[in-house]
Amino acid sequence: MTRFESIWDKVAPLVARAERPSRYINREWGSVYKPDADFRFCMIYPDTYELGQANQALRILVNVVNAREGMAAERGFLPASEMCDELRRAGLPLFSIESCAPLRAFDAIGITLPHELAATNVLEALDLGGIPLRAADRSDDDPFVVGGGPCAYNPEPYSLFFDAICIGEGEEALPEGLEVIRACRAQGATRRDIWRALAKVDGWYVPTLYRWRTAAEAQETGSWVEPLEPEARPVIEKRLYGGFASSSGWEPCIVPFAEAVHDRLNVEILRGCARGCRFCQAGMMYRPVRERSADNVVDAVVRGLAETGYDEVSLTSLSTTDHSQIADILMRLNREYEGTGVRISIPSQRLDSFGVGMAGLVAGQKKGGLTFAPEAGTQRLRDVINKNVTEDDLFGAIDAAFAAGWRRCKLYFMIGLPTETDDDVKGIARLVQQAYDHAKAVVPKEQKGSIQISASVALFVPKSQTPFQWDGQIPPEEALRRVNLLRHSVKYRAITINWHDPKTSFVEAVMSRSGREGAALVEEAWRRGARFDAWSECFNEQAWRDAAAELGIDVEAVAPASCPTDYVLPWDHISCGASVRWLARERERAEQGTTTPDCTFENCSACGVCFGLKAKNELAAPRAGGAHGGDVR
Repeated sequence: MTRFESIWDKVAPLVARAERPSRYINREWGSVYKPDADFRFCMIYPDTYELGQANQALRILVNVVNAREGMAAERGFLPASEMCDELRRAGLPLFSIESCAPLRAFDAIGITLPHELAATNVLEALDLGGIPLRAADRSDDDPFVVGGGPCAYNPEPYSLFFDAICIGEGEEALPEGLEVIRACRAQGATRRDIWRALAKVDGWYVPTLYRWRTAAEAQETGSWVEPLEPEARPVIEKRLYGGFASSSGWEPCIVPFAEAVHDRLNVEILRGCARGCRFCQAGMMYRPVRERSADNVVDAVVRGLAETGYDEVSLTSLSTTDHSQIADILMRLNREYEGTGVRISIPSQRLDSFGVGMAGLVAGQKKGGLTFAPEAGTQRLRDVINKNVTEDDLFGAIDAAFAAGWRRCKLYFMIGLPTETDDDVKGIARLVQQAYDHAKAVVPKEQKGSIQISASVALFVPKSQTPFQWDGQIPPEEALRRVNLLRHSVKYRAITINWHDPKTSFVEAVMSRSGREGAALVEEAWRRGARFDAWSECFNEQAWRDAAAELGIDVEAVAPASCPTDYVLPWDHISCGASVRWLARERERAEQGTTTPDCTFENCSACGVCFGLKAKNELAAPRAGGAHGGDVR
């Protein structure tokens, strides 16, 4: 058997009996297979195909690695739970899609960390692939396991399982890191030699090259990690893809056999957000704002729809309606596809950007549901979190949307935000009911019965690298009390209230706030049966509780704990570019109920990103008063 021989003949009988066989077969339109490459990389999404195939990061990173001469990138996904069990019973390993090769056959494995509840799935994938869970237990012949993604901004709960973790954007950093591994392996280097070499590359964190300090040592020295090698940097700064704005919006993509979530063409039109919501990790870690031009976006959409056959395109970003040329983009695409049935969708609508004009541009021929995120029920609390939208913004958006023909709208809120009171919770009910009243007022009488307004409520989870990283989470029982207060405060039977399970949000908070001891907790929870924690039917709270008890970890003290802003946090050796001093100042402004403006619309807020990363906001069209570069410190 050659090193890269397919195991399809052995896997095929299991696939034939699987719930959805199309999850596991290759040859989708657009897939790339490079059998002659001398370095092979498999990019894993730690959940099922339907979720992973829709992930833009996976698509981007597979493409940039495949673009390198001599390198091949394939995709891998965690099988559904029953298929995981079938593979184990048959003694077969997790395999890639393109070649159906075992994970152990690859030179390097990449695993994205999309959210905290995917942690046990990382171990499920490694174990199913026959790869030792801990980096320290791997031999020189084992694949090199690298990670990245949003959760990398607090890498410690994952640190034991990865040889290296990429902090920041991977378009340039990932191929550079893989080239280092490739060159070192060609020279017969040891695993530790590769760790040292990779630690020299900007944006790469190699946990094994650091000693984890005690809490007392951390507060005394100002860091939880002590470098053990000269190559190990005291602070790892995120990598920024400086060429984003000028790069093509068209990314070669795969048209899957299985229906994926968000099964449409996705074109990323801008990256970053400077709105400054104080709970939002994405808004901090993707700064500065970089926009692709209207010409770039329109060309990407036209080419993408022609090459894939999709009849829907989503213009993706953290805040699509903030794009400085969004009106021009939508007008041009509406003209291009008028009468064709092609739908142009915007997944993220800002309340203060969605007026009558925008409603007309987005309307198109097919109107699904709209989503808006007021986040809080009172203006006081919206000012605390720096949401910078008003009730009038919401009602104006509702008026415009329902007058333009929409009949369904979902409003997103959070409970448990810092300083929240019962009046703020009741304010959600009042706001949703008023939104319903506005919708009824503009809809023709014969269509009033078709109005659907719902509110989705999530529990606040404190995230690293945000102004609220020092704040705790309310206990699950208090969260349920507030949810019930909201439900009983809504008097309109036509309004639907949905909420996330506070128990899963509790685990998210424990993972979000833990140090390196969190990795041992993940491993013990997985050994006790935790996997697919993001799936409500699979979530195993008891496994996490029992694991914590076994290890002597007081999780009840981790999630709700608040601390002063001068406390050294377990992730302070990781930098997203926004300075700790600025984050602390934003936390103080939250206490005062003082808002901070978006620097792409007004003056620089001195977050430190542009100065520290030698970057700037790149807008396709300038705005009066916007800060495009530099920093006022």
